[in-house]
Amino acid sequence: MGTKILTVEDDERIRRAVKLALEDEGWIVTEADTGEAALEVFRQSQADVVLIDIMLPGIDGFEVCRSIRRISDVPVIMVTARDDTHDVVAGLEAGADDYLTKPFAPKELSARIRALLRRSRAQANATVDRIRIGNLEISPDEGLVRKDGDELQLTKTEFKLLVELATQPGKVFSREILLERVWGYDYFGDGRLVDVHVRRLRTKVEVDPANPRHVVTSRGLGYKLQV
Repeated sequence: MGTKILTVEDDERIRRAVKLALEDEGWIVTEADTGEAALEVFRQSQADVVLIDIMLPGIDGFEVCRSIRRISDVPVIMVTARDDTHDVVAGLEAGADDYLTKPFAPKELSARIRALLRRSRAQANATVDRIRIGNLEISPDEGLVRKDGDELQLTKTEFKLLVELATQPGKVFSREILLERVWGYDYFGDGRLVDVHVRRLRTKVEVDPANPRHVVTSRGLGYKLQV
């Protein structure tokens, strides 16, 4: 079965252009023009990647993303009409893996989707042994993380970020290196993606996210997983 992309956009002209561009890549595209319709379509036939416009009639893109996150860790790309820090951060906090600012080139969208799909497949084929850091147990081959024996619910991006840090405990990874390794080699992004996902990751793996013991900041350098 081919790769399925769900695109959620209320502007028919943009939705049609995106559909044609994605179908040219050989992907199967389903569409929704409202948040409510998107959730119904997703429940009926889960997609491999979801593309969500922030400004939608009815429930907005943030709530659509949060609702999908409650039932799935499918890669999500948020689309915003402006490169506004608040919108970008809010979208990532809602659980999105990446974001795009309108207008965007079809090739850029395709590159982002391919990077997310490549990462998901690489995770599915992982064969790294279990890693134990303090009260955390990370099983890359199973896609599982446990804290004090209890399984944590991480998104694929959060999981990949944690595994990347855990492969070399104590080593500082710059934002640029993490963007390359977690989001994909052909990704052109900014440090906000890393910062927001580190913050989300801390809320799940740390006892006190405000005073992290595991995922710590090396000021001016990046992040590391503290031994």
